[in-house]
Amino acid sequence: MKKTCCLLLSLLAMNSFAQSTDTTYLKQLLQKHSDVFADVLNHPRHHEVQILFTQINRNKENVASFQSFSYRLDSEWYFYPASTVKLTTAIFALEKINELNIKGLTSDTPLRIDSAFDKQSSVYTDLSAINGLPSIAQYVRKILLTSDNDAQNRLYEFIGRAELNKKLKKHGAKHSRIVNRLAIGDKGIWSKHTNPITFFLNDTIVYQQAAQYDASDYPIALQNTVQGKGHMNEKDEVVYEPWSFEGLNVYTIEDQQMILRKLLFPESFPVSERFCLQERDYCLLYDYMSRYPHESNYPSYDTVEFWPTYSKLLFYGREKNAVLNPNIRIFNKYGDSYGYNIDNAYIVDFKNGVEFLLTVVVQANANEIYNDGIYEYETVTYPFLKNLGQILYQEELKRVKEVKPDLSKFDFRKRLK
Repeated sequence: MKKTCCLLLSLLAMNSFAQSTDTTYLKQLLQKHSDVFADVLNHPRHHEVQILFTQINRNKENVASFQSFSYRLDSEWYFYPASTVKLTTAIFALEKINELNIKGLTSDTPLRIDSAFDKQSSVYTDLSAINGLPSIAQYVRKILLTSDNDAQNRLYEFIGRAELNKKLKKHGAKHSRIVNRLAIGDKGIWSKHTNPITFFLNDTIVYQQAAQYDASDYPIALQNTVQGKGHMNEKDEVVYEPWSFEGLNVYTIEDQQMILRKLLFPESFPVSERFCLQERDYCLLYDYMSRYPHESNYPSYDTVEFWPTYSKLLFYGREKNAVLNPNIRIFNKYGDSYGYNIDNAYIVDFKNGVEFLLTVVVQANANEIYNDGIYEYETVTYPFLKNLGQILYQEELKRVKEVKPDLSKFDFRKRLK
C-alpha cells in the first residue's frame, strides 16, 4: 500500500508540472510593487522577462508538493541561456561516470584531455585541485562556485554533444539543446567535435574515450533568434546588422526548473525518470551549489574578484556589500551574457522553514548593440532579480503552512565549521 501511495504521489507531481501554471499571481505581485518593478513592467517584452515561481508544501511525512506561478512564459521565445546550461552538464557528467560503472573510475579519478581537431586544446594539470590534476568532481565544483567556462567545456567534451542532447530529452527537457562550448566562439563544425579523454590512476589507464563527432544540428522552431540593430565584430568595430543566436544553446525556463526540481526532489519523480546519481553525487551538487566562493579551499578564490554573492543574482542581486543572512542558502545556477541575466534557484530559510523555486530571465541592452559589453546589469537586471527574490521570500515568510518542512537534507553549513 505504501509503495502504491508513493507512486501516486510521484505521478501527481509529474502531472502538476506538465499542467499550465497560474498566470495571475505574479503579475499582480509585480504591479503591487510597481515602485521597484516599473521599468521592467512598462517594457516586459523589451526586457525579455520570463518568470516561473513554485511554492512548496510538505505533508506530515515531509513529502513535497508543488504549485507553480508564471509570468510571460514562452518556450518558443528565444533567450540566450548563457551559463545556466552548466548545471545540466555537471549532472550528466556525474551520471556518465556511474553509467560507465568501471572499476577505479569515479568523479575524483584524474584525467587527461588531448586534442584531435582544429581549435581544440589539451589539459594535463589543474592547479586549483589539491593534487594538481583535473577531475570531473573538480570541474563540477568550479562550475557551481564561480561558473568556470573552461570547466563547462571540459564536461561537454567528456559527455559528448550527442549524449548531452539525448539525455536532455530523456530527462524531459523537450525545448532545449546544448550544442556549443562557451566563451571560445564555438560554432559550426568545431562544436561537433569533442576531444579524446583518458582517466588514469598513477601509471594505469582506467578508461579511455576516443574523440567524437556529432553530425546532428538539433533544430528547434524559435522566435527572437535575431536581435538588435548591430553587433561588435572581432576587430572591435560596430557592424550595423542584427545579431544572430541561431544554432546556439537553448535552455527554456520551464526546462531549467524541471531539471532543478528533479535534482533536488528526486522522490517526486518515478524511479525510472530520476538521474543516475549516487548519494555522494547529490551531496557534491547540493554542497557546492549553496556555497559562497570564500567557503572553498580547493579551488580557492580571490575574494575581490569573486565576492560572496558573485553567483547569487536572485535575492542578493550580486551586490558586493550585501549582508548575508546566515539562515538562508541559495542552491542555484545563474547565467549572464549579451545583456541577459538568468538565475535558476531553490531558496531556503532553515530557521523559518521557507523554501521555494524561482527561475527568471531578464535582459537589459539599451543600445541594442550585441557583443560590445555595454549592458545595464547594475541598474536594471541585478536590482530586478534581487527585488523579485526578496519580495517573494517575504511573501513566503508570511504564508502559513500546515507542516513546517524538515530541510536538514539541504543543510551543508555544518561542513564549513
